[in-house]
Amino acid sequence: MKYLVTGSGGPGFGSPKEAVEVLDKGILPTFDALMKLEVEKKIVAGGLPVGDRAFVFIAEASSNEELDRLLRNIPAWGVLKWQVTPLQTFAGRAAQEREVVKQLKKVTR
Repeated sequence: MKYLVTGSGGPGFGSPKEAVEVLDKGILPTFDALMKLEVEKKIVAGGLPVGDRAFVFIAEASSNEELDRLLRNIPAWGVLKWQVTPLQTFAGRAAQEREVVKQLKKVTR
């Protein structure tokens, strides 16, 4: 299954020292984790909306539980707001719509 995932929000910076701390200990390790997931093909596409403090990606997982474990292993998991949307395949939806058309044709004859 594929999932559209957005991680947004998170801590702000009150001072340059705090910015270094958050970036060094939270954000940069998160980038490293996301890039590793790309190499492992668990993230099939993604990036950051320009000028926004958010991560957006399409993840591949065999179940909701696997995706939950994947997200919980991202260093910024606990400080970001996560939105996850399961994606239906084009082929799967097309098959459903073909069946609907088939049934409607029977009714309208």
